[in-house]
Amino acid sequence: MSAQEQTVPNGWRIFHGTGSAPAVPPALPEPPPWRRFRGGPPSPVPPADPQAALRRLGPGDVTPQLGEEEIDIVNAALLLRRPLLITGPPGVGKSTLAYLISRELGLGRVLEWNIVSRTTLRDGIYAHDAMGRAQAIAAWRADGPDPAEGAAPAEDVNTALPQKPRQLPPVLGDFITLGPLGTALLPYDRPRVLLVDELDKSDIDLPNDLLHVLENGSYDVPELVRDAADTARVHTSDPGGRAEVRDGRVECREFPVVVITSNGEREFPAAFRRRCLPLEMRTPSREQLLAMVEGHLGTRPRGTEDLVDLFVQRVQAGGTHSLDQLLNAVQMTTAGGFQADGDGRKLVEMLLRDLAKGR
Repeated sequence: MSAQEQTVPNGWRIFHGTGSAPAVPPALPEPPPWRRFRGGPPSPVPPADPQAALRRLGPGDVTPQLGEEEIDIVNAALLLRRPLLITGPPGVGKSTLAYLISRELGLGRVLEWNIVSRTTLRDGIYAHDAMGRAQAIAAWRADGPDPAEGAAPAEDVNTALPQKPRQLPPVLGDFITLGPLGTALLPYDRPRVLLVDELDKSDIDLPNDLLHVLENGSYDVPELVRDAADTARVHTSDPGGRAEVRDGRVECREFPVVVITSNGEREFPAAFRRRCLPLEMRTPSREQLLAMVEGHLGTRPRGTEDLVDLFVQRVQAGGTHSLDQLLNAVQMTTAGGFQADGDGRKLVEMLLRDLAKGR
């Protein structure tokens, strides 16, 4: 930490939970010596994806949902370059926090890695299209005369049609695509934000498999390590993105802001939890829910308060409910001719059903 950051009160707190885009992105505090990395050369962070942020955060001002304690945990994770492990019931805004951090700190497009039971570590790091590469090589070999066959006979030189230039052979990098985790660990000059969504749905081995990568901030692409070329340009998880990989190895320059979410469906190994900072998010209050609805819809339709009260009652009764359900129910009230009684009441009941009941 610089001398200025040590003397300025609260100088280590660069995230305040407002979600307001800065005119000038703030500088992050210096990492501790054991969390410094040497990847290079540095690359600029791709611009943000406004539409994705709009879907997550809504068009209005972001409603404060984090208390001072939660904000301090986020800032500690930023300072220590450690992943955030966010737990809480579904639909309380766990994954939204990644977009909140990215917008407020000006960290560009959020990389999303959505976890399912079949997800492996390699899925997050890179994919090799071996079949596509084999087909491209076969097509290249079939294109034009084989150099081993020699030139055309002398008597045919003046009468032969001009030959099109022979294409270069396919390069390995064109068939390598870095996954969200692999892209986040590229040597950017500012950290990327990586959302690892619903890690508790993964195979039991994935959290342990992540330990080495999260600790060392680096990984190898074996196909590129074995390749004769020293460098390769590969695809990334950003639309149209390309990156240069040297000697088949990637190491970050700035450790990414890793936001890992869990619905609490299982416990994680102690070694994994030791490398993360835990943050528990709770269901928003009635006032926060009203403000969030207004922020997403840009207005507060008539009957919103009654729907929010019904939503809060069901949550307090022990049901499993998501903010999306409330937004859907309120949105229905803006449809022309919709009446929230009679058959309309049944539709609202369906939209606000208890998700724990499985139907």
